[in-house]
Amino acid sequence: MVTESDYIQKTEATRVRVLSEALPYIQQFAGRTIVVKYGGAAMKDAHLKETVIRDIVFLACVGLRPVVVHGGGPEINSWLDKLGIEPQFKNGLRVTDAATMDVVEMVLVGRVNKELVALINQAGGKAVGLCGKDGNLIRARPQGDLGIGFVGEVMATDVKLLESLVQNGYIPIVSSVAADETGQAYNINADTVAGELAAALGAEKMILMTDTAGILRDFQDPSTLIAKVDIQQARELIETGVVGGGMIPKVNCCVRSLAQGVKAAHIIDGRIPHALLLEIFTDAGIGSMIVRPG
Repeated sequence: MVTESDYIQKTEATRVRVLSEALPYIQQFAGRTIVVKYGGAAMKDAHLKETVIRDIVFLACVGLRPVVVHGGGPEINSWLDKLGIEPQFKNGLRVTDAATMDVVEMVLVGRVNKELVALINQAGGKAVGLCGKDGNLIRARPQGDLGIGFVGEVMATDVKLLESLVQNGYIPIVSSVAADETGQAYNINADTVAGELAAALGAEKMILMTDTAGILRDFQDPSTLIAKVDIQQARELIETGVVGGGMIPKVNCCVRSLAQGVKAAHIIDGRIPHALLLEIFTDAGIGSMIVRPG
């Protein structure tokens, strides 16, 4: 019969073993920048949100320099509904007319961003909320002539403000709204923003939190998770159709960030509690890691 004392002793032993396993990774990544794209179920579920917030603060407390880029699609849809604006999508992209852009900016910059800042501060971190407009962090341009309105892409970045913040112990929380040279606001895909900022910062890692286990050989079978591939292998997985649908832009985002100098890119399942810590600080990891050849 397992007594309460036995259970507590076993739990404490597990905790010590995990901390011991994490030590080499803490030492390796101390002082390094980690860019995390936060979204999906981990933003919608209250318990998951709490664990992600605590994990981000933990990263900062053990010497890593996290930078968080966030989305907020479900909350945008909720506010559009409240305001009587019907959400529209074309080829998977949100059609963003002027009225929708106003809502996007209000929700991402004014609500979601500041909520995350407050939660991190409450958990003992020092967070600062930003969007692409702040300090000319991101210069946007229209994403081609696709008939989708104010949907943009990253034309240029200036990360001096981010570098100053992380060097002084702050955790930047970045929403994916930016402006062009005329001041017109654009909605940019948060994965893309995370990849471009990671490259500009020379990040050690860029991590995309998703609602999938990672790159799967059979998208219906989580046991077929591919734990590690290099850039060429990732491209081949796209060409052969192993990677398809919504995973294609995520893998391409990782490949682009690696080609620009990021050391490693990860796609992890944000539905699993403490997914960030499991991926960064354990030998086995939890998702898919894409690396440069060699």
